[in-house]
Amino acid sequence: MAQLLDGIRSPADVKQLNFSQLEQLAAEIREELITVLAKNGGHLGPNLGVVELTIAMHYVFDTPKDHFVFDVSHQAYVHKLLTGRRDLFHTIRKPGGLNGFMLRTESEHDCYGAGHAGTALSAALGMAVARDRQGGCEHVVALAGDAAFTCGITFEALNNIAHHTEKLLVILNDNEWSIDKNVGAIAAYLNRIVTHPKFDALHGHAGKFVKLLGGQSAFRLAKKAEEAAKSMLWPSVIFEELGLKYYGPIDGHDIPTLIHTLESLKRQKRPSLLHVLTTKGKGFEPALRRQKKFHGLGPYDPETGETKPAGTPTYSEVFADTLNKLADRDPNIVAITAAMPNGTALDRFQAKHPGKYFDVGIAEEHAVLFAAGLAAKGLKPVVAIYSTFLQRAFDPIVHDVCLQNLPVVFCMDRGSLSGDDGPTHHGLFDISYLRGIPNIVHMVPKDEDELADMLYTATLHNGPIAIRYPRGAGRGVEIKPFPKAIPIGKAEILRSSENDRVAIFALGAMVPLADEIAAQLEKQDVSAAVINARFSKPLDSRTLEFFARNVDVILTLEDHVLMGGFGSAVLEELNNLGIQKPVERIGWPDQFIEHGKPEQLRAKYGLTAVAALLKLRPHLQIRESQRAPIPFRAVSR
Repeated sequence: MAQLLDGIRSPADVKQLNFSQLEQLAAEIREELITVLAKNGGHLGPNLGVVELTIAMHYVFDTPKDHFVFDVSHQAYVHKLLTGRRDLFHTIRKPGGLNGFMLRTESEHDCYGAGHAGTALSAALGMAVARDRQGGCEHVVALAGDAAFTCGITFEALNNIAHHTEKLLVILNDNEWSIDKNVGAIAAYLNRIVTHPKFDALHGHAGKFVKLLGGQSAFRLAKKAEEAAKSMLWPSVIFEELGLKYYGPIDGHDIPTLIHTLESLKRQKRPSLLHVLTTKGKGFEPALRRQKKFHGLGPYDPETGETKPAGTPTYSEVFADTLNKLADRDPNIVAITAAMPNGTALDRFQAKHPGKYFDVGIAEEHAVLFAAGLAAKGLKPVVAIYSTFLQRAFDPIVHDVCLQNLPVVFCMDRGSLSGDDGPTHHGLFDISYLRGIPNIVHMVPKDEDELADMLYTATLHNGPIAIRYPRGAGRGVEIKPFPKAIPIGKAEILRSSENDRVAIFALGAMVPLADEIAAQLEKQDVSAAVINARFSKPLDSRTLEFFARNVDVILTLEDHVLMGGFGSAVLEELNNLGIQKPVERIGWPDQFIEHGKPEQLRAKYGLTAVAALLKLRPHLQIRESQRAPIPFRAVSR
């Protein structure tokens, strides 16, 4: 049988297919997703769940004239396959290849880039209002998962849609999952709609109605399901109260029903919400059995779905296991996640301390405010959120936690590159956005044992405190049976001598690089001190001053943007001390870093020993008058 997918060069080709061919196309797309992502990794489950829905959207609407705004956009792989990127699909998430999310610079069909949840409805409303003001006629469709409806931004948009436009379609993709199983009242509310007995009966006959009576039947079926849902909920469905005409739920894997319903909704003269039911991981049995794992993962066996064992424990796992030990001893310790129990490894904590565990859904602002309330009543909340997602809670961090000096612990997972996920997920800004806030402490461990020590230190601290740690496996060091406290603001001198000409202040995971640089300098007859800085705030001013007065040059290393980061803090403190000393900084430049393998990106942007030695070279050719000159030999590449 000929491969239909090979002939899809644009959405126009999709429109030439009949329903039977569209079903075949869906099967081919699933095979393509499973095969390619087995090599590249990626968001397999979410994309398997929206194959038919995405096909139907492109069959009915016309991108790039019409606009599709995907919430998070991790489920846009099918969209990419249908919009001229099939030949490049094998490069997805590879360096220089297709991005794993929507990217405006990648295709004219990607109208809006995203990587965080809850953004689609607001962005789509903005586009619709702009269209209305410009006199346009294009359609704007926002596709958001049910997990996004636990996000406050989504409800802020829902509150405004009907007041600002008459033409916007919201598709609620209901699969009952974000990364983990959805939690909270909204998830329960949507479940009550789809489990109502009247809907269940109608749902089973949807396909027959469509085949016998055509598009208007599908539309009437949706209306009947709507009325059934209303009969057991509030006087009116919540979406109707917010001004959106509610339709559904309908089967998100029934292509004829989807197409006829979308064609009907395309003609509506008021904002509408279509409730679509899909199955995350559909078509791949391992993804159906383990939906949490197959939300997003690395390479796997395309037959069995098995992945290679991790080996060394990850920083996330060490964090969770340490928190378990601490909570065993301290009844006031509680843990909070924002829909990321697996990603932060707090599922390990939940299993052992279910009464101390809180998943608030995709609601980072609420997570931090909730933690502030817990802390105000004497508990010790530990908030585990990826660095890139904690940005969303900046105001509560400032206003509710730090202003009141409450003892909330922020554990920022992925505090560095997030590799193949790219710029929306890299955690490269948290030092900058946190260290300017009064009262907060910010620390970074050099290895997993020090992470355990820092977490223990944080739970003892009577004020706001943050720890950042990288994604993935630790260095493999031995972890003490029980952690020990670290003095706040005290660095650790790892290597030093009376003849040091360079002082290398390294933060966190950059300590091994500092050791490498020092070893290379030693080969050049240049002695270098290595300091594990530990804290970006407060700095160890005494240690910094000592070395600044005794070396030729200071080198700072950080896995973070240079703008406002650790190196900037060192420069500020030297200025406060009145010390003029050359400082060379190694870190990420003032730009968003693309997706790719971390080691390749570090080489490209100069986070390497070679780049550091080149920066140091001019300073080490000039010696103080009382010292005999030592020539600096060029370092071999």
